[in-house]
Amino acid sequence: MNRIEVYSTDNCPWCDHAKSLLRARGLDFEEINISSDQASALEMTKRSGRRTVPRIFIDNEHIGGFDELSMIDLPDKQDEDHTTLPKGGIYP
Repeated sequence: MNRIEVYSTDNCPWCDHAKSLLRARGLDFEEINISSDQASALEMTKRSGRRTVPRIFIDNEHIGGFDELSMIDLPDKQDEDHTTLPKGGIYP
């Protein structure tokens, strides 16, 4: 299964939307809250080139924030026709 990482902060509605979308799909993810973790915030910025949250990575590839996540055709965890998430972000 794909590894999904979500960088977030406290009181971030778009972070909450992204996590809710992933949960609704039954997909597991690792949340990295950078509110009080300067090292993780710096890592996120280096990996994505962005400072805003949420920042979402699938298999170590930065796909963007909530808007980009919502545009990807994420398979449900139970969907037997899809065993992996799409590669290359939202663009085939």
